[in-house]
Amino acid sequence: MSGTSEGPGPPAGRAPGTVRPPVTERHAAGASPSELRDYRAAFQASVLAMAVLDPEGQIVSANDALAGLLGTDAAALATQPAADLVDLASDHRTWHAYREVLHGRRSRFRCTRRLKHPDGRSLWAEITVVPMDPPSTDTVSGGVLLSVADVSDRRELQKRLRHLQMHDPVTRLPNRTLFFERLSAALDTPPFQDDSLPPHGRIGLCYLDLDGFKAVNDTMGHRMGDRLLAAVAGRLTDCAESDGSDRSGSHLVARLGGDEFAILVEDSTGTPQLTELANAVLLSLQQPFDLAGQRLSVSASIGVVERASAGTSPTGLMQAADTTLYWAKEDGRARWTLFDPERNAHRMTRQALSSTLRPAVERGEFTLEYQPLVCMADGSVRGVEALVRWNHPQFGLLAPNRFVAIAEEDGTIVQLGRWVLRAACLQARRWQLDHPDEPPLFISVNVAVRQVWDSDLVADVAEILDETGLDAGLLQLELTESAVMGSAGRPLRALQALSDMGVRIAIDDFGTGYSNLAYLSRLPVSVLKLDGSFVRGFRYDDGAHPSPADETIVEAMVQLAHRLGLTVTAECVETAGQAERLRRIGCDTGQGWLYSRAVAPERIAELIGAKSRPSPSRSSLPRL
Repeated sequence: MSGTSEGPGPPAGRAPGTVRPPVTERHAAGASPSELRDYRAAFQASVLAMAVLDPEGQIVSANDALAGLLGTDAAALATQPAADLVDLASDHRTWHAYREVLHGRRSRFRCTRRLKHPDGRSLWAEITVVPMDPPSTDTVSGGVLLSVADVSDRRELQKRLRHLQMHDPVTRLPNRTLFFERLSAALDTPPFQDDSLPPHGRIGLCYLDLDGFKAVNDTMGHRMGDRLLAAVAGRLTDCAESDGSDRSGSHLVARLGGDEFAILVEDSTGTPQLTELANAVLLSLQQPFDLAGQRLSVSASIGVVERASAGTSPTGLMQAADTTLYWAKEDGRARWTLFDPERNAHRMTRQALSSTLRPAVERGEFTLEYQPLVCMADGSVRGVEALVRWNHPQFGLLAPNRFVAIAEEDGTIVQLGRWVLRAACLQARRWQLDHPDEPPLFISVNVAVRQVWDSDLVADVAEILDETGLDAGLLQLELTESAVMGSAGRPLRALQALSDMGVRIAIDDFGTGYSNLAYLSRLPVSVLKLDGSFVRGFRYDDGAHPSPADETIVEAMVQLAHRLGLTVTAECVETAGQAERLRRIGCDTGQGWLYSRAVAPERIAELIGAKSRPSPSRSSLPRL
């Protein structure tokens, strides 16, 4: 027997919960004979099963409905403990509440119990116990009234309504609500432990999304899409049942919405079980679907998470699964990807940086360092490249590769780029004023293509040059090859306007992108910066073997650039041997650790007017 009971009620007395009794001789004081007969007749004829109990809970009188419900005679129920007949003593809370009503300290008690009918079927009964009117002074006691109502039909209706509420109408699978209810219960319930087996206490989840399902809906209609979802649900259920039959534990297949499904593996045996299940799902879904005369093929991306149940929350598990599903799609789709804590930590760090990037610009957390651009012919410093750093309060000093891509994605690069441009031009002008007898250094600033699209770069440059007093010829803007080569319309007009202003345009990392040489001749470009991957092939020292192909390619690019009237800067120059070979080829300037790392502006001031005299190992210029 099982059931539920309602919570405590107000104290008894002449409360609204009390009733006048179906009269027996014990309670007949003050009633006329006709009233007694009417009460007794109503009590016996009632279809509601009832009994009058004494203060100890024994039956004083029972009607035929209760006797029929319990499969006995009404007279045989007299003096029997009602609690034993309707299962009121099975749990302490119910028993305590029942006794409170018997002793007059509570006005009402109601609970639901599962009883056994004489014909063998189970039924759900709602049991109510209320005190009757207090007796007159010459009666023995007031007693209580117990009623038993068959609520099996209502429970069945509630069960059906809950099933509809908790299941998806298209696939007939459990829906998101039931999935999370089951997941929460699995994580809250201590795992069964068989001492003869190794401890489990683990949970697993395959979270999958159909690749290209939207195209099916858009081209073939939602009805065909629903049929496909139902067919997919069938195959997922087969995979889960096949895996579950071979191992302990139970699997729940659910549709979480749209084309997203989940397979919850309770009491997982470990990561291999989850990856085998994911493989089985992928293989199953690779088979074509024949639906209403149409043959459809579909694939899925699956995020796989498996971990100890202890310390795992439903929210944490789903976040990990959602992240891993995103990785599976990012890695190429039609595959499963296992949750990787290290990869997730990197994602979390990236997310933390993204959320604090814009405020960091406003708080002034960024600074600039400068790397010299050295003339290959005489070793003098001709210019510097401004490189932005982020003094993050949590992660320390961050290089551009940690945050520039994030800034480009969320648009912060426009605000940050404007700050970098102003700060760099201001510093270049300060060097010029501090060293009036030396040739001024040009300043090279990196520009993202989004700055060209999302801001008026030409107006920004003109304003900053006017504000700082720096000559336009001393400013060089660097854009990547992939950004410049695809320029058309507004970006191309902006580059042309900047060039007409006297600003030099440089293509950064040249040789790694489109390398459209025909298009290059029509761009307002002044400088090519050769990517460091080519320069590394020039290494003769440190036991490294040079790459003749790289040397040939670099020599050809330098000659081509010079014929087009462009100057060439070699990046990542690290050894004297590389520098010497680049000088012989005709490269104009070099940049790299041979000359100096990126340094603070005070260190650049020391280099102005100095010449680099590379030794066989390193340059004499200061390095950090």
